[in-house]
Amino acid sequence: MSRAAVEIDAARIDGPEAFRRLVVDPCRPVVLRGAVRDWPLARVAAAGGSALGEYLARFDAGRVVEAFVGDAAIAGRYTYSDDLSGFNFRRETMRLTQAVARIVDDRPGDETLYIGSLPIPLVLPGLAEELPLAFAPPGAAPRIWIGHASTVACHYDMMDNLACVVAGRRRFTLYPPDAIGDLYVGPIDHNMAGQPVALAAEAEPDDPNFPRFERARDRAIEIELAAGDALYMPKLWWHRVEASGALNILVNYWWDAFPVGADQPFATLLLAMSAIADRPEAERAAWRAWFDHYVFRPDGHPLAHLPEDRHGVLATSAENRGILRAHAMRMLRGS
Repeated sequence: MSRAAVEIDAARIDGPEAFRRLVVDPCRPVVLRGAVRDWPLARVAAAGGSALGEYLARFDAGRVVEAFVGDAAIAGRYTYSDDLSGFNFRRETMRLTQAVARIVDDRPGDETLYIGSLPIPLVLPGLAEELPLAFAPPGAAPRIWIGHASTVACHYDMMDNLACVVAGRRRFTLYPPDAIGDLYVGPIDHNMAGQPVALAAEAEPDDPNFPRFERARDRAIEIELAAGDALYMPKLWWHRVEASGALNILVNYWWDAFPVGADQPFATLLLAMSAIADRPEAERAAWRAWFDHYVFRPDGHPLAHLPEDRHGVLATSAENRGILRAHAMRMLRGS
């Protein structure tokens, strides 16, 4: 049974501070109904056809974009080939205006087209100023996704994500980060769009290839969004996205809601995999205890038993994070 999502009236979010306090700080997905229903882009998209093309042409910078193109047989479900060696779609480069024209003009039953993650200030300069959002994350540039009906394989983002449905409907199926062991994640270096995908999320119930997935299936959160609605997803939440309707548009914002230094956590994970993952089980268990003690801190600060002025380099400050980073970089250089 899917769990219910948290919903907050978008009218309550009157600025970035309220967005941070009510939506972001609890670190769980939140639905914001009607958050972007008044965007001019939403009104134009509702009219469909040539109106959308003409509106976007006002901002078009003439950039070439990459599109996913799938045969009618895949019904917009972009994924791996059966043997995982390739993919069931092809990539084509074209002008943005050409892609939009193919999306709005193609007849049902033809091949499907999907363009995504296009930075609006780069490909459609000036459009961002027509996307008013009182609680838009400061410094986060909006991106646009346009396509036919499609299914994007279950994946995660390394940044916090505010996804705004502009046209069509979208169903998000979410799994919490700690479900990763039950999702049967594919290769991290051979994927469709940068992130590994959860292979089991496409499986039928009781698939013998993914026995642990039944535990994750019971933890899924299913969210239906209509045009004008928005969804906040914290980083590392898995999400499968189904877009329905002949025309689907989404605008999203990616940003790190809790930056603490120059390095991204995923870089640390990659280095830890390289340095620890193949060591003996007992030694891995020892390092796990050290990571828990110094990094994840289930029992609080590792030097809580000492006065704060004796915490040394472990005292919380940007300066001390820089010292730790510099020491690590010296060790990586072998100096």
